[in-house]
Amino acid sequence: MTTHAPSARHDGSVELVLDARAELGEGPVWDTRAGVLVWVDILAGHVHRYDPATGADSVTDVGQPVGAVGLRESGGLVLAVRDGFALLDEDGPTPRPLAAVEREDLETRMNDGEVDPAGRFWAGTMELGGALGRGSLYRLDPGGTVTRVLADVSISNGLGWSPDERTLYYIDSPTQRIDAYDYDRSNGAIANRRTVVEIEAADGLPDGLTVDAEGFLWVALWGGSTVRRYAPDGRLDQVVELPVSQVTSCAFGGSDLAELYVTSAWAGLEEQQRRAEPAAGGLFRLRPGVRGLPARRFAG
Repeated sequence: MTTHAPSARHDGSVELVLDARAELGEGPVWDTRAGVLVWVDILAGHVHRYDPATGADSVTDVGQPVGAVGLRESGGLVLAVRDGFALLDEDGPTPRPLAAVEREDLETRMNDGEVDPAGRFWAGTMELGGALGRGSLYRLDPGGTVTRVLADVSISNGLGWSPDERTLYYIDSPTQRIDAYDYDRSNGAIANRRTVVEIEAADGLPDGLTVDAEGFLWVALWGGSTVRRYAPDGRLDQVVELPVSQVTSCAFGGSDLAELYVTSAWAGLEEQQRRAEPAAGGLFRLRPGVRGLPARRFAG
């Protein structure tokens, strides 16, 4: 539970770097090798690659909703698409199916995901309308085996690991919490669930998250117009205001991993709200005064 007032460490400027107008922008990942930010527009089925050096944003249409993306050690991307897990080669326009997940259930889709310290790719599912208890959290091992790690999930969302690789942080959005688990790198097992942060519903729905180099948690608040930074003990440290309400996720990037990229969406906004938020669906950037950790790569 938050009990402390936040500090103000970032320089106060939030820059709209790409007026993407994404319906449901999500899942940003910084590729240190290429110097680009990879992110998705879930409902459009688009994988974006934004190059801050040129301002260019290239788009790959994968033909179905894509909830999350991860970098691959061998090059290219691993995807969590509606039908399950897939691979997208660097020069390939079409993803290659790898493992089906809930493919027969037309009322669910894959949502947020992240690569763990051992090179496994984790991603969860949700019912299309957000019905409670219809989703799960899955782990894709490098060999292609899929394991359901958690059941009875409602909207599987943010995932992140502590710098010492001993703790998994996880968000099931309707719980209004960030939970933590003991994490075993050797086999991917998790245990000892406990609540680290509780967020008031009036402040927004916790969505995507990332962990910085100091072990603090950054969480995007859907409907809350903010990104917040929490200490591992749940203390609120920073609040960053954005000019859009549907803030979805965040990731550190840039050559020094000192820039925080933030995705957003216009999905869920009435026409009047969209007029009031012309930058909704845009990609934002700020310098929060701390650095992030390099994105891990899928070993499969």
